[in-house]
Amino acid sequence: MAQPIALLSVYDKTGLIDLAQGLHALGVRLLGSGGTAKKIRDSNIPIEDVSDITKAPEMLGGRVKTLHPAVHGGILARSIASDEQDLKTQGISPISIVVCNLYPFEATISQPNCTLANAVEEIDIGGVTLLRAAAKNHERVSILSDPADYAEFLKQFTEGNGNVTQRIRSKLALKAFEMTAKYDEAISGYFREQYASAELSAERLVGSVQRIALRYGANPHQKPAQAYVSEGALPFKVLAGSPGYINLLDALNSYALVKELQEALSLPAAASFKHVSPAGAAVGLELDETEKKVYGVDNLKEPLTPLASAYARARGADRMSSFGDFIALSAPCDLATARIISREVSDGIIAPGYSPEAFEVLAKKKGGKYCVLEIDPSYVPPAVETKQVYGVHLQQRRNDSQIDAKLFENIVTQNKELPNSAITDLIVATLALKYTQSNSVAYAFHGSIVGIGAGQQSRIHCTRLAGGKADLWWLRHHPRVLALPFKKGVKRAEKANAIDLYVSGEVLEGGEKAQWEGLFEGPVEPLSDAEKKEWASKLDGVACSSDAFFPFPDNVHRARKSGVKYLAAPSGSVMDAECIKAADEHGIVFTHTALRLFHH
Repeated sequence: MAQPIALLSVYDKTGLIDLAQGLHALGVRLLGSGGTAKKIRDSNIPIEDVSDITKAPEMLGGRVKTLHPAVHGGILARSIASDEQDLKTQGISPISIVVCNLYPFEATISQPNCTLANAVEEIDIGGVTLLRAAAKNHERVSILSDPADYAEFLKQFTEGNGNVTQRIRSKLALKAFEMTAKYDEAISGYFREQYASAELSAERLVGSVQRIALRYGANPHQKPAQAYVSEGALPFKVLAGSPGYINLLDALNSYALVKELQEALSLPAAASFKHVSPAGAAVGLELDETEKKVYGVDNLKEPLTPLASAYARARGADRMSSFGDFIALSAPCDLATARIISREVSDGIIAPGYSPEAFEVLAKKKGGKYCVLEIDPSYVPPAVETKQVYGVHLQQRRNDSQIDAKLFENIVTQNKELPNSAITDLIVATLALKYTQSNSVAYAFHGSIVGIGAGQQSRIHCTRLAGGKADLWWLRHHPRVLALPFKKGVKRAEKANAIDLYVSGEVLEGGEKAQWEGLFEGPVEPLSDAEKKEWASKLDGVACSSDAFFPFPDNVHRARKSGVKYLAAPSGSVMDAECIKAADEHGIVFTHTALRLFHH
């Protein structure tokens, strides 16, 4: 049996001498490069230089040491006749152990005085090549990339009489591949910062870039922050303003929602997003005169386009939650939609385009700082998505489930009359859930979300929260609410807040009460409980969807109180039969979707 050969070339020399001593004691021939060989030799352990087998000296200031067929032929040769013959012909000995780790690139670039030249010199070439070559051929070669593995390897090598199991070689190969992947990511990340995009200046805003720097992360102290893609250009352009971390979370989630809504219903769609969940979402069904007043667009000069109607519905579903929203449109923004947006308190917008007139309006918002993003409508995200939590990478297939009319064919109640308008509302509600933080329940009416309960640990709390919002939305249609005598000059946000206080019946005292009363021309009588109950009874035909099964029938009973006639949820609860029974009691049409839609 030929003497086993180990090649050692490390930057981090932790545990090196013990490893070299152990290998030598077991009869392994040692080869080393540069400082590695010197350190081992200084400890009186026999070792040859790599140049002894390459017959070529280290050159270019140490940049080239191990890049030679005598090295990589010895590593990459398989245990097959043709490879063994090639080695014999070239006079190359097989190498069965490689010990290698890399220059400290990340440590170098983290230093405040690091220059580009410093960073370039810390890019390891030969080491990465050794790691990849040995890991690729791990059927025969053991690759030691982590000093923490030295002692265990020596133990197994000793017990195996100069060999280790395939399981160990495979485990070591995986670690080596992970090391090179992390190393490459650190290098590409550094050069992405250097070259992929410049400062967010006027000259760079509309260009295609791979990376943009963000002001900060989720909070001001979380710096630095960036958005980037590993390949190609970002799928959006920044036309105005400067997006933040949360802005992009809202923008990308909300655009995915409206794009799917338009694809499912062939109607333009809009969403109003806050904190990575929709405050409202809708498609472009025409508004009647009452709805125009409720949504505050009855005095708009431009005629309402379908897209403008969609955003009016999305924004108006829950005006309190939509305050300071991020807007998504499924179609290019037109002037009528821009006019509505210009009057609202909003952080930004994402759309597949803008008419010149619409962009002119939006570019003036917030003194030119309003965030305007243009998304590539042909962009398709990768099938696999990855996120990192507390240093742990989580990976899953992207939720590419299709939400269409077929999803609601399994009607499990006695009442099976599901009109097209209800199917539209169920699609709107269910698609909204796909992009809402779970647990979640959504109510929809006339192509619009009218109440959404997001991020609750209990399903009934989702249903109550969404139902409560739907109830307040419906009370805003009450004739007495529409006739509230606001003084001239009261701002839209103040009106929205005053109406919310009025319909919720919150008791005001002291200065707060005086401030509220000061918004009106005269005294305002509150709605009585009897009036609210009588008005609530007029609402019917609402659709409700849940992102997971209803565990108890209390959800069905609560949904009915908010006018729900159509219900959709996955099956799977031990109480499914009881939930269906509750739906039958109310004459509700209940469909089992067989599709859970958790989103986190």
